[in-house]
Amino acid sequence: MVRKVEITNVDTSKLPRITSQEKEELLIKIKEGDNEAREKFIKGNLRLVLSIVQRFSYRADNMDDIFQIGCVGLIKSIDNFDLSLNVQFSTYAVPMIIGEIKRYLRDNNPIRVSRSTRDLAYAGLAMKEELTKEFNREPTIDEIAKKMEVDTEELIFGLEAIQDPISLQEPISNDGTENIYILDQVKDTKNSDEKWAEEMTIRDAVKKLGKREKWIINQRFFEGRTQTELAEELGISQAQISRIEKDAMIKLKKIYR
Repeated sequence: MVRKVEITNVDTSKLPRITSQEKEELLIKIKEGDNEAREKFIKGNLRLVLSIVQRFSYRADNMDDIFQIGCVGLIKSIDNFDLSLNVQFSTYAVPMIIGEIKRYLRDNNPIRVSRSTRDLAYAGLAMKEELTKEFNREPTIDEIAKKMEVDTEELIFGLEAIQDPISLQEPISNDGTENIYILDQVKDTKNSDEKWAEEMTIRDAVKKLGKREKWIINQRFFEGRTQTELAEELGISQAQISRIEKDAMIKLKKIYR
């Protein structure tokens, strides 16, 4: 089981679930001003908030506060979600919820960072979003610094100063038999999955996988769903989903080669 996060006055085991079809129907009603549908949609997505909050449970902060901040991110996602985007709501909501939590943690960081350094870092993050839209890709730190007309090293220092440090040995989850650590998911820029996946006709290769592997890969990379969501739907642990996904990716690499 993924380690439990205790939230005051919330029985996390009884958080409601709503199907994908119900989500779509509720979102339409929400955009029409139906407050009852909005309330049901919020409650039906509290499991999503909880799954994200678990990533920050190594913090000494009060988990009730982080859960509440995650709920704020969820509500912002609902209010800003565009039905015409043709993406899963969770795909849109997850980064917004994480961003809201990270902003809270940065603003409440016990390590003292000068106001000018923080302002530079936040300006850099805003510029990153702006250039990402302009370039249709993530800009380099040099491109951001050049656009801001600041020294690259100064910008790097500012961004590092507001980051919340974590250990590579910090477990992300545990299924009772095996921990999954941050180190296991550190990106390899030379041999990244994204790099070879972008260069292959992945949909054709996926057809050669087993039924469960095929379903998980399709849901993860084409439907934008999280490992936690799939684990809940299949009734298995997130660690098991992660292992199946890794094995499938290894097979896909062999097929491509």
